[in-house]
Amino acid sequence: MTEVRALVVGPGHQHGPDSSLGRAAALFGAPIEEVTELRVVHLRGDLTDTDVQRLTDALLVDPIVGWSQPAEGLDHDGSTVIETGLRPGVTDREGAELVRAAAQLGLPVDAATIGRRWVVAGELDDDQLDVLAHRVLHNEVIERWSIGRLAAGFVTDQPATPPTQTIAMAEADDDALDAISRTRRLGMNLTEMQAVQAHFADLGRDPTDAEIETIAQTWSEHCAHKTFRATIDVVDDSGEVVDRVDGLLRSYLRAATDTIDAPWVHSAFVDNAGLVAFDDTHDIALKAETHNHPSALEPFGGANTGVGGVVRDIIGVSAKPIAVTDILCFGPSDLDPGELPDGVLHPRRIRDGVIAGIGDYGNKIGVPNVGGAIVYDPAYTTTPLVFAGCVGLLPTGSHPTEPRPGDAIVVLGGAVGRDGVGGATFSSQTMQAETAEVAGSSVQIGDPIVEKGLIDVVIAARDAGLYNAITDCGAGGLSSSIGEMASELGADVDLDLVPRKYPGLAGWETWLSEAQERMVLAAPDAAPILELARRWGIDGTVVGHFTGDGRLTVRQGDETVVDLDCHFLHDGCPRHHLRALRQRTDSTPRREVHVDPRSVTLALLGHPTIASKEATIRTYDHEVMGGTIVRPYGGATGDGAADGAATIPPGTSGERALAIGMGVNARIGDHDSYAMAWHVVDEAVRNAVIAGADPRELSLLDNFAWGNPTDPATLGRLEAACRACHDAALAFGAPFVSGKDSLYNVFVHPDGTADPVAPTLVITAVAPVRHPERIPVTGTVGAGNDVWFVGPLRGALRGSHFDLVLGDDHGGSVPQPDPDATERHAQVADAIETGLVVSAHDPSEGGIAVAAAEWAFAGRCGLDLALDDDLHVLFGEGPGRYLVEIRPDDADAFAAAVPSAVRIGTVIAEPLVDLGACALTFDDIELAWKPA
Repeated sequence: MTEVRALVVGPGHQHGPDSSLGRAAALFGAPIEEVTELRVVHLRGDLTDTDVQRLTDALLVDPIVGWSQPAEGLDHDGSTVIETGLRPGVTDREGAELVRAAAQLGLPVDAATIGRRWVVAGELDDDQLDVLAHRVLHNEVIERWSIGRLAAGFVTDQPATPPTQTIAMAEADDDALDAISRTRRLGMNLTEMQAVQAHFADLGRDPTDAEIETIAQTWSEHCAHKTFRATIDVVDDSGEVVDRVDGLLRSYLRAATDTIDAPWVHSAFVDNAGLVAFDDTHDIALKAETHNHPSALEPFGGANTGVGGVVRDIIGVSAKPIAVTDILCFGPSDLDPGELPDGVLHPRRIRDGVIAGIGDYGNKIGVPNVGGAIVYDPAYTTTPLVFAGCVGLLPTGSHPTEPRPGDAIVVLGGAVGRDGVGGATFSSQTMQAETAEVAGSSVQIGDPIVEKGLIDVVIAARDAGLYNAITDCGAGGLSSSIGEMASELGADVDLDLVPRKYPGLAGWETWLSEAQERMVLAAPDAAPILELARRWGIDGTVVGHFTGDGRLTVRQGDETVVDLDCHFLHDGCPRHHLRALRQRTDSTPRREVHVDPRSVTLALLGHPTIASKEATIRTYDHEVMGGTIVRPYGGATGDGAADGAATIPPGTSGERALAIGMGVNARIGDHDSYAMAWHVVDEAVRNAVIAGADPRELSLLDNFAWGNPTDPATLGRLEAACRACHDAALAFGAPFVSGKDSLYNVFVHPDGTADPVAPTLVITAVAPVRHPERIPVTGTVGAGNDVWFVGPLRGALRGSHFDLVLGDDHGGSVPQPDPDATERHAQVADAIETGLVVSAHDPSEGGIAVAAAEWAFAGRCGLDLALDDDLHVLFGEGPGRYLVEIRPDDADAFAAAVPSAVRIGTVIAEPLVDLGACALTFDDIELAWKPA
């Protein structure tokens, strides 16, 4: 007899007032004495008591300290019990793995779901319990909660597949068209809706729900990059047109790559990821993505699937993922909850969830997390940013890209469900207080175990030459993947063949459901691929074939739900024509300010953006695969922050490594977006150089997270940043090979006030390392060595972190593009390659004072520097600048190799950093830089 059994499994995890959960509870006004976290396991199946005991002993309970008891009647000595669990239909990875493991034991478990029981000790009133459950212990988007026992969240029987609907557009006026787009959250403007209306008028019929959803997905900002392809009139303050841009992508980013024409670039801007040469036999695949909207709603799942999605992009170019990176932007973690708008999660909740989600996915698929950054600023409170990057490796020439008529459409990976429906259109619109309620289905929970199997299956199929093309089921699910692959050929698809998590999905939901763990292949013979999938325990099925007739036809049994001309679907979107206001930049005289350099240095070291992130980094596995040679943290005791990262790709000769550098600094953009973008490119290059890169073989990735591009001022800042990317790429000879824009990062308050994100650009720079053994180490190395500075000693203070900690804009200039920096980067790289540089550090946030303190602390060797009290020298920021450690015997050779370098001091044995203007002990640095 099939029944549901509920078990509580221990031992529990204790959360006291000083734990992260306890501090969060107190922040929201629900102080706790102690909360015990237990697992609640619901099992559905024809199980005997003996079966349950066997499953519990084998899979659920630690034989040394573990225990389990039936959930019903378990007494907790009068403490309050709160239970939380996933909503029905949300991916439950623990439950799925339990079902899989039970099957291997021969136990008849039909379904399993795993939740949490929170046993709350202490006197909390009803309001405090409600706050604790609602704001701290669960997320309404994907979870349920209850005081006392919570029923199992299994998907119950649902009605048959709903009929396909016809969208009445033929007679719709403009207001009705807008209403259709708004009600269905299509994200299309009136001009686009009119184009759809006219197309179907020519056909003499109205579109189906699946057709209009397919068009909305294909034309979404997320997929079509409409703003980056738009024509733009750039105007000055008087409204006069001062420039016309024929597409930001075409005129700036692709134009730079085409002009450079680098021989190492094998594919750029035409696939899921860029492909560049690594050595004579291998290519590197590069991609970085954003997952901002999902992470704002469900931080764990949003970041979790952000990693899964960018790994999926790498698999989609037939490459094996070998490293991931992440840059995260949050609001202040100590923000008063009373200042949070309705519908916004607290920054601490977002931060903890995002960090856990990233570690969960990367660690489980066995791909090292090798670098990144965490930025804190009030501008990210309502719109946090999550940038996820991935690097992959593949044999040169092993990625086929041409599906052929008659090829089978093979779908590998997870079944479809309502979670993940509408992700493309959801990510292309602004957010508001109600977003969590109306777009919750757009957020997913990833399944890294399935994606790990997908990696193995795809690599085996690639090496056996079993497919003609491959792509991933990104935002838009099968609609985007099959639709893109069929853009020239056309395809015929039967949705009845698509695996579903549960019955009752409408045809358009099945067609558009996204999953991080799903790939689509075009195969002349599907059988060998399906056999590989079976051996790896991955679901695989054939859902149709490519036709050659130029039409996308999707059927659900005998009913046709989509019949679209591929040319209209992919080329029919009206091109946007936008107006951008050129950002006015000013360089006012800097107001004099008198500060204590020592106090300011300590304040900078303690700022959340600059302070050590080791506690976060240690939750990520950066050693798996065994290739990482420059880790996020290194130095004498492993707690010093590195600049870039370096890894020897597993499976290569080991003679070369790969260097990865990243740059981000939105603060400068508040004053000058052009200078900000140039500075960010330069920071990524600097970090890569310190990790051993040759800057003459760099490849770049761009990731823009911006607000509403229909606002001329916002678009003007975007245009300036893209123009700077073009100019910096040409100056550095570094082509862009891939990128991603995330727009409409705006939270709209209930009163209509818009709260846009700080326009943020992340640049990733990657290049081969010819001599891995000569990469400078993290931290100072030896007393008696010389300290040299490369580049201008005086930096800029406007938009700097110095002004940030002082809480004011004191005027002056932001860091300006430096045309001489290109030569300095190459000179430093040559000095590193010839073994002259012992260690090096990048003076970025906080300038030389902060960099010197970090550098010395990492190596546990002090510094005696001859710097004066000029604030521009101590705290100024700017491009093309390095701190380097040189052996005295190599001083003449280094001076000849880097003519702009000046000797500024000595490495000393004492645990002291003497800047000249002030001095700090290592104890001072540790107390400020390492958060409690």
